[in-house]
Amino acid sequence: MKEARFYETLPNEAVQCHLCPHECVIRDGKRGVCGIRENQKGILYSTIYEEITSRGVDPVEKKPLYHFYPGSEAYSVGTLGCNLSCSFCQNWEISQGSVPTYRMTSHEIVEATEYRKCMSIAYTYNEPSVWYEFVYDTAALAREHGINNVLVTNGYINEEPLKELLPFIDAMNIDVKAFTDSFYKELCHGKLDPVLKTAEMAKKSTWVEITTLIIPGKNDSDREIEELVSWVASSLGEDTPLHFSRYYPSYHLHIPPTDIETLERARSLALKELRYCYIGNVWNHEGDNTYCYNCGNTLITRRGFSASIVGITEERTCCNCGARIDIVL
Repeated sequence: MKEARFYETLPNEAVQCHLCPHECVIRDGKRGVCGIRENQKGILYSTIYEEITSRGVDPVEKKPLYHFYPGSEAYSVGTLGCNLSCSFCQNWEISQGSVPTYRMTSHEIVEATEYRKCMSIAYTYNEPSVWYEFVYDTAALAREHGINNVLVTNGYINEEPLKELLPFIDAMNIDVKAFTDSFYKELCHGKLDPVLKTAEMAKKSTWVEITTLIIPGKNDSDREIEELVSWVASSLGEDTPLHFSRYYPSYHLHIPPTDIETLERARSLALKELRYCYIGNVWNHEGDNTYCYNCGNTLITRRGFSASIVGITEERTCCNCGARIDIVL
């Protein structure tokens, strides 16, 4: 365990955590909403500081990040806990449950990343912000070794801790799970606005891509998709890649999977305002490729999580028309 950051002591050995918008008041011997930050006699601890549930080498496209060193690999690590409790969670066993962990230090993660010749470390699988102290320490060490840091996050974090972490983060994929507060309240037990603020703040200093899991009857109306797209375009910029992923039944939500036609409609709406929009969780769909926003030339082809750059110059321009492509190579 390690003493947590971003909390204050209260009377009677209680504490208030300021890491995320829940602002949990935690009595002695209890834990916050995330399930892993524990008050012990007026001191807040992270109970999973060097505890790992999952690790592996993944294509960066799996995060998904399509415009951040496409075709490269990320050494991916995750632990326990989450500060949202989504009824459709794909990784609920580690985010909401309790599975065995094993110890791995920041130095060991950096060494493993270098040994596997990965370009990045990805903090993923569960919500990395609840692992804040370990992510911060590992990201700072990785930066010293010239390794990129990637966050795959729900964006539910307060401004001060995010501001301190961002200088070490090179790319983020942020889940905007829907564009209504009612969705967040009913299905995630959170609020929308803090997620939008995180994305807007992150965009000023790092590479950002947005993912929305499209769930039938919950967040798939044209109006909501158009509002989401308009926010991305106006607040993050038309160069920000947006991923619409196909929902499959999981955890407590068992409605049928998303129709592919719904994803295609959403992508068509997005491309009216954005340069890049993708369809995820659908094998070998043309909406998984990257095309030039100016001439339509194919820039990157994808099959599963394998990416091939076929139409971008070393100067990051389209081979066909010369348009500048928004990508990190």
